[in-house]
Amino acid sequence: MNTQSTMRIVLICLLISVTLSLESNAQNPTENQSLIKHFNGTITATNNGVSIIPSFTLGRPAVFFDLNIGGERLTFEPMFRFGMDGKPWSFVLWWRYKIIKDKRFSLTAGAHPAFLFKEMEVLVDGKPEKMMVSKRYLAMELSPSFQLTPKSSLGIYFLKGHGFDPDPPVNSTFVGFNWTLKNVPIGENLSFKMTPQFYYLKVDENDGVYVTSTFTFTHQKLPFGIASTLNQKLNSTIAGDDFVWNIALLYNFANQFTKKR
Repeated sequence: MNTQSTMRIVLICLLISVTLSLESNAQNPTENQSLIKHFNGTITATNNGVSIIPSFTLGRPAVFFDLNIGGERLTFEPMFRFGMDGKPWSFVLWWRYKIIKDKRFSLTAGAHPAFLFKEMEVLVDGKPEKMMVSKRYLAMELSPSFQLTPKSSLGIYFLKGHGFDPDPPVNSTFVGFNWTLKNVPIGENLSFKMTPQFYYLKVDENDGVYVTSTFTFTHQKLPFGIASTLNQKLNSTIAGDDFVWNIALLYNFANQFTKKR
């Protein structure tokens, strides 16, 4: 997949997003309508792109586009990651379904195809040229969560991935144990969230254990936020930095749209 193809995919997704956003803003719920869908998203600018697995990073400034489209149970959640120079890093096309959803316990399952992009030197008409190539992956996840209080929950996150290209990595397994503390007031209209996690990661024949946490500060009346992720390697044979961190500026948006009965 070349750069032009990737840009076309992004433009199509963004066009769909804008269309849904305009449609949602144009509709006003009435007695003859019922709320059934949502369209949310976050745009992130960061000094260091950190992956879903926080031990993996882009190693330079990046911009993320994370979308969430769907209903109460089934959602489509595409994730587009780019370097600040406009070169694509990864496209992850999540489908997620909430199998169990009640006040105390929830269970979500998901799966995605993914494309990881890398600039490589390839032969074109016998001459070496640098081109953006993509590696194909398929992954599934399972995420149970138990609500301790309205602001606190415990969870387990399991992720299994497989690559379809001959070069590594081919198989990866992630198992994380996390605690979420959210909506903690720290001042007028300001709130705080943190998600510490201990996890085990296996990539082909190598494995390791890590601790990580993401800290997020948001304002109730503004769509902007600030977040930071810290990741520390405890014991691992997987290549990568012992300590990873970033700081990010977030722009959050949310829309809901209705359909006539």
